[in-house]
Amino acid sequence: SKREIKMRKLDSTKVRPLKSEQLLRIEDHDFALRPGFGGSPIPVGIDVQVESIDSISEVDMDFTMTLYLRHYWKDERLSFHSNKNKSMTFDGRLIKKIWVPDVFFVHSKRSFIHDTTVENVMLRVYPDGNVLFSLRITVSAMCFMDFSRFPLDTQNCSLELESYAYNEDDLMLYWKHGNKSLSTDEHISLSQFFIEEFSASSGLAFYSSTGWYNRLFINFALRRHIFFFVLQSYFPAMLMVMLSWVSFWIDRRAVPARVSLGITTVLTMSTIMTGVSASMPQVSYIKAVDVYLWISFLFVFLSVIEYAAVNYLTTIEERKQLKKRGKASGMYSIDAVQAMAFDGCFHDTDVDMDLPAFSDRCEENETRAGAASVSNVDTPRIKRKRSLKGNVGRIILQNNHVIDTYSRIIFPSVYIVFNFFYWGLYI
Repeated sequence: SKREIKMRKLDSTKVRPLKSEQLLRIEDHDFALRPGFGGSPIPVGIDVQVESIDSISEVDMDFTMTLYLRHYWKDERLSFHSNKNKSMTFDGRLIKKIWVPDVFFVHSKRSFIHDTTVENVMLRVYPDGNVLFSLRITVSAMCFMDFSRFPLDTQNCSLELESYAYNEDDLMLYWKHGNKSLSTDEHISLSQFFIEEFSASSGLAFYSSTGWYNRLFINFALRRHIFFFVLQSYFPAMLMVMLSWVSFWIDRRAVPARVSLGITTVLTMSTIMTGVSASMPQVSYIKAVDVYLWISFLFVFLSVIEYAAVNYLTTIEERKQLKKRGKASGMYSIDAVQAMAFDGCFHDTDVDMDLPAFSDRCEENETRAGAASVSNVDTPRIKRKRSLKGNVGRIILQNNHVIDTYSRIIFPSVYIVFNFFYWGLYI
């Protein structure tokens, strides 16, 4: 009746189907079931275009990738008549009303479909029922990294795709175009890595409660840039080790100079090691950079121990000479160059002085030197000073301990051999 027709028009809960939905006869079928339900598994082809690799995180052991994910399958329920044999393209509104594959990313931490300015989803239906379903997705997934060769390492990561609900009896995932199903943007680049290769592979995954599932793999290999770590870690460590060798050329009686140099290099090496560890995950095994830094630290530490041994043996040697000369305990015969190397003050004659009184004698010598410059009567002393300065280097070399002499050869030689084996092993 006219009244019933009017009531139907006023009923807002019922929405008339769109013309496209009428053409596809969506209301005539139950799309909760997969195509060909009860028969052989439906083949779903996949191809992927990688737009970018956004980040690689060593601390979290994951990577973030943006890609275009495309699905291909045939659903005869969506076939329609077309005189020109043209396909129809839809946006994301139709996706909720038909059956689509439930592909998910294995080991994914987070992912999302881009929605600016609209949801980046495309559905294309052909007259014979073939369907193309495309998504633009950003996904962050786990990458099981091995840092035993860091920073000279190569990491192999993979993004895995699988159906969540349909096992191999209902759905068969495969690469649509074989090895050519995976394509990448030519301008993909990373700050710390070279992308060595991209490859596609497939396999099966078994779950004890639900059975076997088809799984697709997007594999890529990343080789780390070494130049950054050479500048930030390796080169400073080399310089600190070589700087510690300077103490072998300083007079053994210059205690403040050699001790200060040793402590400075040790603390600097500790700072370099702490900086490298702060940017890395706390793994339970030794990394390649740890081997280099710890051995470099050992060289610096041994240079400090070397001077401790030289100073101790020098003290014993002087005590023996003191006993031979029959001097009283605590008194030493020190010439001008030795006294200058010990307390930093010049003494123009051979003197017998008590070690604790060096600072007082230094002040007296400075006072006398000032008075001499004013009276201008110590010209012979100035000449002696100039002649002494020309012989300081020769006298200091003669006063060095035999351990210093051997250390100048042994330390650099061993360190060069270590570098040769280290870089040969890891590169």
